[in-house]
Amino acid sequence: MTTEAHNTPIRVMIVDDDALVRTLLTQILTMSDMHVVAEAHDGDQVIGMVHAHHPAVILMDLRMARMSGIESITQVTALTNPPGVIAMTSFDTESAILDAIDAGARGFVAKDSGPQELATAVRNVAAGEGALSRRAARVVVERLRAAETRPAQQFAQSLLASLTDREREITALVAEGFSTAEIATRLYLGEATVKTHLKSAMNKTGTDNRTRLAVLAAKAGLADGH
Repeated sequence: MTTEAHNTPIRVMIVDDDALVRTLLTQILTMSDMHVVAEAHDGDQVIGMVHAHHPAVILMDLRMARMSGIESITQVTALTNPPGVIAMTSFDTESAILDAIDAGARGFVAKDSGPQELATAVRNVAAGEGALSRRAARVVVERLRAAETRPAQQFAQSLLASLTDREREITALVAEGFSTAEIATRLYLGEATVKTHLKSAMNKTGTDNRTRLAVLAAKAGLADGH
């Protein structure tokens, strides 16, 4: 559900228990290429609204009263052809970021992100790319560097062992928060070539999106230097 037809506005759903936040996000994301089709104030409303409004992307708060964002993300990603979920969080809760990745979130934005960062995240997830900003990537890398055991690191390294040098290079840049376009510019490659390498890396490592590939690279220490 994350691929939008050319010139068709991206259908966005906002899930947050703060009405003011929902209003502000709706104003920010009312653009020519995206349209907010639904709002929910708690996680327990999400599945019904997904079926009713068919969003391509959901912006999901992680802290809500009746059903947490993590539980709701788990339910959404279990659907057939689910929308892409972007977790909205404050970066004082690093563990929640990793929990959201495990639940299936395809990206992260801070609640204090600017309009351009929010819009870029929505566009990237709608295109199937995921959205892990450099700020979020640093948080993930630092958290994993402090928490991972040596056996866990070795296991992650074993999953990356079959990657080509180019695939490792691109995977490391993804883990550092670079977008496809930025990687292409940095490595003097076409964006289609970068996407082909990323798809191959995800297939080899058994990761189903670039955010999980980035976390795997961080666990392996690949983001520390490649």
